[in-house]
Amino acid sequence: MAFELPPLPYDYDALAPTIDGETMRFHHDKHHKAYTDKLNEGVAKDPSLEGKTIEQILAQISSQPPLVRNNGGGYWNHDFFWKIMKPGGGTPSGKLAEAIETYGGLDKLKEDFNGKGAGQFGSGWAWVVADASGKLSIASTPNQDNPLMDDAPVKGTPILGNDVWEHAYYLTYRNDRAAYLKAWWDVVNWDEAGRIYNSIGN
Repeated sequence: MAFELPPLPYDYDALAPTIDGETMRFHHDKHHKAYTDKLNEGVAKDPSLEGKTIEQILAQISSQPPLVRNNGGGYWNHDFFWKIMKPGGGTPSGKLAEAIETYGGLDKLKEDFNGKGAGQFGSGWAWVVADASGKLSIASTPNQDNPLMDDAPVKGTPILGNDVWEHAYYLTYRNDRAAYLKAWWDVVNWDEAGRIYNSIGN
């Protein structure tokens, strides 16, 4: 069964002015679609991958060729990215808010996350990651890698993730990645992040 391009959970311009509608249209309809199509090409070349979920594929990614690694990561990362944003944003609550306080507070979390994103050389992602005990850490990954991969330097459950490839922000922010990272917090879907955090260990 082929992987399908998941629809955006909101209109293209729903996240404006943080992320403009034109960027969302090209990011989803062109970039995410290309990752989906090429992932299916890679899966078709390896019968052992047939029927596996994307998470199962990522869990053994170190044994996969670049076609599957790059596009499998791109497929999962973008599906996660759309869901972890929503119009109007919000604030963390419940167990996730408690974990953030244990980390050092929301301001420190944002500062460390933005620093990882700004410091990621070239293309990649910034992540808030929870380990099996629920402890939070901040990480960045190159290209389309993510913390679900078996060879990730920081492994765990992604709670938040921001795309710092230039195509994610260049139309509005040009080369000012730091401004994009700062503005992105206005559209974070803390309800979804909390749901993911609450699922750890269940």
